[in-house]
Amino acid sequence: MASAQLFLNGARVTREFRDALFDQANRAGITPNEFVITAAAEKLKRSGAEFPGIFHRGDLDMVGIGAASGARAA
Repeated sequence: MASAQLFLNGARVTREFRDALFDQANRAGITPNEFVITAAAEKLKRSGAEFPGIFHRGDLDMVGIGAASGARAA
C-alpha cells in the first residue's frame, strides 16, 4: 500500500487546547501528530468510513470502535 504525506498547517488553537493535546499525547506515549491522526481516524470510522492504513488490529478497540466493539477492524 502506498503512503501519502499529510500536512496539517494553519490551525490556530488556544494555549489551553494545545497544552491539553500535548499532555494527552504524552500520556498515550505518542506524538501530538499521531494523537490528532488517531482522533481523526476514530471519527472517520464512527461515521462508517472504510480505510486500510497505519492502524493495526486492536488500535481502535480502546476507544470502543474496533473489532472488540463489533466494528470492523481497520
